[in-house]
Amino acid sequence: MVEENSWNTSGSLEGIGSGKIESLKETIEEIKVLVSERIRLSDSFIKEAEKMKGTINTFLLENAPKGQDDSEFTRERAELRKKQIDIAELQLNEKVACWKDIALLKKELREQEKELNEKEGRLEMIENILEE
Repeated sequence: MVEENSWNTSGSLEGIGSGKIESLKETIEEIKVLVSERIRLSDSFIKEAEKMKGTINTFLLENAPKGQDDSEFTRERAELRKKQIDIAELQLNEKVACWKDIALLKKELREQEKELNEKEGRLEMIENILEE
């Protein structure tokens, strides 16, 4: 008795790479969410820093020296101005850090999208070969 090997390929391809493809798609979506969250976090930080600088500036304007020569008061005003500069420096550092973080996330996104395209291309090629 001779047994014939018959290849039943119906539905078998769906399981071959679909798990990895779905995982890649989820990873891609997670990276996109991380990019948007990082942008939102940075914007929030920048806005809070602007509020702080504005509050300091308002205080300095409202408490401008009125002919008085108080060295303690002058020193405190100088410290507040220094705080404004420090906050501005933090804002610049945040902008650079945000840019770096997003650049790394986008690099990873491109890598994941490339891998997804390769996997989907291979799966499509196998399906085409098996259809013939």
